[in-house]
Amino acid sequence: MDSFPLLSLIVFLPTIGALVLFFLPRLGPEGTRTIALGTALLTFVASLVMLVGFDRDGSFQYRETVEWLPSLGVSYALGVDGIAAVLVVLTTLVSVIAIGWSWDTVRSRHREFFVAMLLLETGILGVFLALDLFVFYIFWEVMLIPTALLIGIWGGHRRVYASLKFFLYTLFSSLLMLAGIVATYQAYFNETGIRTLNILQLQEGQYGTDLQRWAFAAFLIAFAVKVPIWPFHTWQPDAYQAAPTAAVVMLSAVMSKMGVFGIIRYNLPLFEEGADWWAPTVITLSIVGILYGALVALVQQDLRRLLAFSSLSHMGFATLGLFVFNTQGFEGTIMVMVAHGVNSAALFLLVGILERRAGTSDINAYSGVASRMPAFSGYFALFMFASLGLPGLSAFIGEFLVALGAWEANRWAAVGTFMVVIFSAWYMLWMFQRIIFGRAPGQAPDAHDGELTPEEAEIVRTVTADTHGHGGHGHGGHGALPSPAGSGAYLPGGPVMAREDEGGDRSVPNAATRPESTATGATQPAEMAELPDVSEAYDQDVYSDQRDLAGIGRRWPDVTRKEVLLLAPLAVLTIVIGVYPAPIFDTFGPAVERILATLP
Repeated sequence: MDSFPLLSLIVFLPTIGALVLFFLPRLGPEGTRTIALGTALLTFVASLVMLVGFDRDGSFQYRETVEWLPSLGVSYALGVDGIAAVLVVLTTLVSVIAIGWSWDTVRSRHREFFVAMLLLETGILGVFLALDLFVFYIFWEVMLIPTALLIGIWGGHRRVYASLKFFLYTLFSSLLMLAGIVATYQAYFNETGIRTLNILQLQEGQYGTDLQRWAFAAFLIAFAVKVPIWPFHTWQPDAYQAAPTAAVVMLSAVMSKMGVFGIIRYNLPLFEEGADWWAPTVITLSIVGILYGALVALVQQDLRRLLAFSSLSHMGFATLGLFVFNTQGFEGTIMVMVAHGVNSAALFLLVGILERRAGTSDINAYSGVASRMPAFSGYFALFMFASLGLPGLSAFIGEFLVALGAWEANRWAAVGTFMVVIFSAWYMLWMFQRIIFGRAPGQAPDAHDGELTPEEAEIVRTVTADTHGHGGHGHGGHGALPSPAGSGAYLPGGPVMAREDEGGDRSVPNAATRPESTATGATQPAEMAELPDVSEAYDQDVYSDQRDLAGIGRRWPDVTRKEVLLLAPLAVLTIVIGVYPAPIFDTFGPAVERILATLP
């Protein structure tokens, strides 16, 4: 198997697909997305072939080495161990799901969008498989440009600001890492007289205390921005809120894992003394991030921002587990990454589904979704419980192991991990209750609820119009849902961010779409706000034209066949990982033992 360049095939298949799209500009949207999805599927199949033939002995396999710049010691070197193998398969699976989601949601610049998605996949896969620091750095920078373009061109409100902020954070931190790479390269040459950037050779070097501490910090800052670790996280909520759904799925599910993987692959093996010196700091920052992310998530009114801070909290477990320097913590870190990749991808897809129906991620805009979308609500419940760490689902194992490892290393460090269980259940259940339960528009009010239903308000408006010759001013329905993207309706509950699917301007409605206001600022609705008309956002042959009883709006469709196909694999994985994680442990376990053996 080593004679065939399987890893190069996995890395560059998406690039080949991107080049095909780039040099065939006359392809229509159908052909463009077919090639993109087909390329992602082939890459996923190739990663499965790699995983099936992988020997679980802790060594680097499928190694490829080609001299590139011999005078500088640069070589094109790829290899995969058990940790990288798990993350490569996760990346290729999530890429298929993200591109599949974009099949009918991208409304402009289809070719450019899918080129950016495929190049992003290549960059991430290259980071996981590179064994040469020069090659690693190239792939690390390659993924920066398509990500910034995806946010800045196809994103939502404040997309340019979010894109620029992400770009600057990543660029400046990467320059620090580049300085650390050069310092390590020169120190190894001074010691041995050999010029090389091969990570397996550099690990054999004996570096001075000062170099270990400061080179470790240079690498760590670059990786901390990507995870992110508090306080290097401030780009994350803006990027997650503005990015198109496919891009935020990639950001949360796999790109955040690049930072943790970088610490595992480079920081710990290269700078053992530096790792020991910086460990208390990283543990402190991780615990602060765990608690800070959960507490800030409690007060969020936007679904995307809530999930962004939830990710900050969960990824704090990943970095905490690495720096307690024991088997439980290290294995817990890998399981946290896998589980978070599955659950965050699913949760952002579910948010994307809501946004397609309603055009907003504002939590206050929703109520009673379960009565209209029962299958959607079932998926939402599954991944919500998985995310908060319910035993038997994917996230529980990793976070439990990290807590055990922290308890063994420092009981005070473990206290924060135990406390966050309460906070995570609090914000996830609070969000779930507000969105999924409650009374949906059009349902009869509770006995103590004096507000008019939409049907009653329509009758009052009609009678008032017949009597006085103008529209009435009845009360709006309780818990009214927002209008679809681009409809411009202004709802009784207040203004709603009008989102279009990826490729549109998902900004707050302008003054032309808002109801007239009085001199004191009070809103005077000119007519009864209608419920969402799904025909404006979706194809007629996909969604039915069922009317609400009062005839003032149309029902929301439940999950479609495409959405089920994307969510079902993630649902199966989150259950299987929670019930039977042994195959994953068998894959990365020997690699974990190899790394721990090198630490002090």
